[in-house]
Amino acid sequence: MKEPVACVGSGLIGRAWAIVFARAGHPVRLWDEVPAAPKAARDFAAEMLPELERLGLIPGTAEEALARIEPVATLEEALEGARHVQESTFEEIGVKREIFARLDAIAGPDTVLASSSSALLPSAISEGLAGRHRVMVNHPINPAYLVPAAELVPAPWTDPALLERTADLLRDAGMRPIVMQKEIDGFVMNRLQGALLHEAFRLVADGYASTEDVDIGLREGLALRWSFIGPFETIDLNAPEGVRQYVTRYGGIYDGMAGQPAADWRGPVLDRIEAERRAALPADELAQRQAWRDRRLMALAAHKRRATDEIGD
Repeated sequence: MKEPVACVGSGLIGRAWAIVFARAGHPVRLWDEVPAAPKAARDFAAEMLPELERLGLIPGTAEEALARIEPVATLEEALEGARHVQESTFEEIGVKREIFARLDAIAGPDTVLASSSSALLPSAISEGLAGRHRVMVNHPINPAYLVPAAELVPAPWTDPALLERTADLLRDAGMRPIVMQKEIDGFVMNRLQGALLHEAFRLVADGYASTEDVDIGLREGLALRWSFIGPFETIDLNAPEGVRQYVTRYGGIYDGMAGQPAADWRGPVLDRIEAERRAALPADELAQRQAWRDRRLMALAAHKRRATDEIGD
């Protein structure tokens, strides 16, 4: 049997994490300051797990996964024997500091203390704790049991070995961790989303497009590619010779839109991005990957049409 996981906080985020870890084979203990919340979270899992089983999205059976989820009455019970604690309490720094002080005092010495916080920096949460080296943010996109990306964010004092151990735990549970090298406000996903939202609001506010037209641009345009390849791979595949050729051809257009000062796309960062892209996809495989992308776009288009037809029925 795999090691137990403690889910501290049993609301929308905590219950999703419980499903993630339970379906991966971990005994999960649910605790919340609201006594009724852990049972409600387990009831939610009981409703969702059979559907996940029907769709082939869990190993084993729904019954087996549900049996691993146990509501408990005390924080001490939740943490007993756990090497990973996933905290999902209220998004307020005072609340976080208080609960992490309690976790640090109770948890075993090699237990990782991870917060689901979407905005609070791990350094702010853990500053002053004796065990601050084992604190990090593990921020999911809700619902975590359906969206596999999760951001692992270290404080300056987080032990890199514990960060990697947590990444391995998530990978084993079917998640796709974004292992950040250092903390920054907004992490990765909210900074990307924020940049897009800033521009979306500006396009509407300045009368260039309606909200629906902006949504169409994402829903029926960029998001179709981004659902299976990210922005760097997108531009890598949008020029015959890859990312450097794309920047050479189109970088000036983006400079003009960015305002001043614009990011220097042609600087040392391009060397890094190109090296990472070529390590992931050799130049002589670009055309093959472009053909793969087109086949996936065809499959996605067919899937979206079926979904639209079902809504119409």
